[in-house]
Amino acid sequence: MPERILIVDDHPLTRSALAALLQQHGFEVVGEAGDGEAAISQARELEPNLVLLDLSLPGMNGLEALPQLREAAPEAEVVVLTASGTEENLLGAIRAGAAGYLLKSEPPERIVDFLRGVAQGEAALSGAIARRLLETVRETGGRETGVPDSIAEALSAREVEILLLLDDHLDTHDIAKRLFISEHTVRSHVKSLLRKLDVSSRKEALEALDRARR
Repeated sequence: MPERILIVDDHPLTRSALAALLQQHGFEVVGEAGDGEAAISQARELEPNLVLLDLSLPGMNGLEALPQLREAAPEAEVVVLTASGTEENLLGAIRAGAAGYLLKSEPPERIVDFLRGVAQGEAALSGAIARRLLETVRETGGRETGVPDSIAEALSAREVEILLLLDDHLDTHDIAKRLFISEHTVRSHVKSLLRKLDVSSRKEALEALDRARR
């Protein structure tokens, strides 16, 4: 089945161009919205698998709409597509549960590839955004995420988030509820972070985190 995607952008031409691009590559565009309130309503009604969200929206901006979108469509992953690469917006989107943060300067084919990856449980960060996030973690010595550099550098933003929830003794079901994602997606992220940390269990991952914090 094709991935069902909701496009949220206040520019009609941008929405049309994205819809044409994604349909050409096999996505099913189930809806388009020009503001946050319409996006939340459509997300609840249409139950998309993916939401492509601009941050610059009239009225309720994208950062304000993001957590409500995740609540309206719990099975959907939200990917930010914006012209803004500021640290404040990046960290705000990650904290609100975005599965990706892409810049509009990305080539169209790259946007398609990123969205396909997100549909498979991966995180998506434009190269410049990934570097910005890494620099932020380095500059704060892990204080921003609660994870030391040696661990944070190896993981995606969503994997760091899940590792911290594991450290808080949450199980797969509770993590899925907390992040508004499916248990399958949680297990996929856990499998990925175990592989990246070269450990074979959640217990070993937490032991590696403890060692890195010392």
